[in-house]
Amino acid sequence: MRQAGVLLHVTALPGPQQCGSFGQEAHDWISLLGRHGIKVWQVLPLAPVDGTGSPYSSPSGSALNPALLDRGRLASEGGSLHTEADQRDFARWQRRQRHWLQDHCRFVVLKQLHAGAAWWQWPRELAQRRRRALHQLDQQQAGALHNEAMLQWQLQRQWQALRRHASANGVQIVGDLPFYVAHDSADVWSHPALFSVTAGGRLLQQSGVPPDYFSHTGQLWGTPVYRWHHHWLTGFDWWIARLLRQLELYDLLRLDHFRALQAFWCVPGEAPTAEKGLWRLSPGWPLLGLLWQACLRRGLLLQGGRLPLIAEDLGVMTRGVEWLRDGFRLPGMKILQFAFDGEADNPYLPANFKGRHWVVYTGTHDNATTLGWWNQLDGESRQRIEQTLGCAVTAPGWQLSELALNSSADLAVVPLQDLLELGDEARFNTPGTASGNWSWRLHQPITSLEGPIKGYGELAARGRR
Repeated sequence: MRQAGVLLHVTALPGPQQCGSFGQEAHDWISLLGRHGIKVWQVLPLAPVDGTGSPYSSPSGSALNPALLDRGRLASEGGSLHTEADQRDFARWQRRQRHWLQDHCRFVVLKQLHAGAAWWQWPRELAQRRRRALHQLDQQQAGALHNEAMLQWQLQRQWQALRRHASANGVQIVGDLPFYVAHDSADVWSHPALFSVTAGGRLLQQSGVPPDYFSHTGQLWGTPVYRWHHHWLTGFDWWIARLLRQLELYDLLRLDHFRALQAFWCVPGEAPTAEKGLWRLSPGWPLLGLLWQACLRRGLLLQGGRLPLIAEDLGVMTRGVEWLRDGFRLPGMKILQFAFDGEADNPYLPANFKGRHWVVYTGTHDNATTLGWWNQLDGESRQRIEQTLGCAVTAPGWQLSELALNSSADLAVVPLQDLLELGDEARFNTPGTASGNWSWRLHQPITSLEGPIKGYGELAARGRR
């Protein structure tokens, strides 16, 4: 089915809190999409953010960001376990989430007790998870640990209420999962054998990508790469549990940096840039095969027996990555801002899409807004784009959106900034930079978006979406 969607992170929604939340504005946004036939809302990771505000290097790979809790709604509902039914629901939820919840709560409490210090700077018995030390923590901090667990449960309840509202309005929610987890995270602290760190927490090998479109020295991410042989020995239990947790939250899941499931760029832990790394193979085939079996048992497969995943396959892809993507029939991504380099065989040009099994974007959270991109182009590049469109460019965001909607791709997704024709003051992230990102927010009310979303819905309908 051909569909149209909008990319807008929850934190960018308007509202009375410091950032957007799972509150009324999110419900109103979903109602607006549903009213105008927009069937997909794509968000960024909902995990807690790192010190720069990025949700892609989270201190917890399975938790939800406490900043997204609608505290007004929570207060109006009582905010505590005031009925026996609530207590039973909470207890059942804790049991279902035991693979991550207990250690997440311990990690948060220990960070608070040690003034935010990284886990490898804690006392050795806690950093190395000595049984007696953890037992004492569980006893002495029982109240704080309970509160952290209940906070996650409250977040889950609000998010699932939003999911139900989306389903009732015919809107699917597409999530986003970072490939790696942060060095200073509950995941690495609780499962150090699965990551390339020493017993003392020192980073042995770290992740990144070689020099590319975004940076001539590559991108150095500072997150530990996986010790894949340890994952093999456990039957990929940690990965499968992590992916199933995400599929519990979303209808579809975009797997960021998908190419690392086939091979990953491995950089020495002390390296200052990503230039001196090596490609190493990953066990993507057996991992996705086991995930397929787990989804089959839980009834999570899409029509035709496909995994509910989108492969973020941007950049220079190898034949091996394409085989992995196509072997599991996963849709890849196309970015229209990459399409106009003057090469007739550019794979991002809609005329060169092979088939319809794609998700096409004008740009993503890592790109300039389309207006900002257009403003930076030289005259020759602009002329090429106008020749492709067959007309003068007067509204870059809308005209690229129409090109996406008219393409053969099954799903077209447009950032809200492009529908509002915003410039780079509304850019969400610039890769390779550590400040000024993740902070753009929509300050106008949801009701003011009626016109742009209505127009986008009409444009989608003309594109048979």
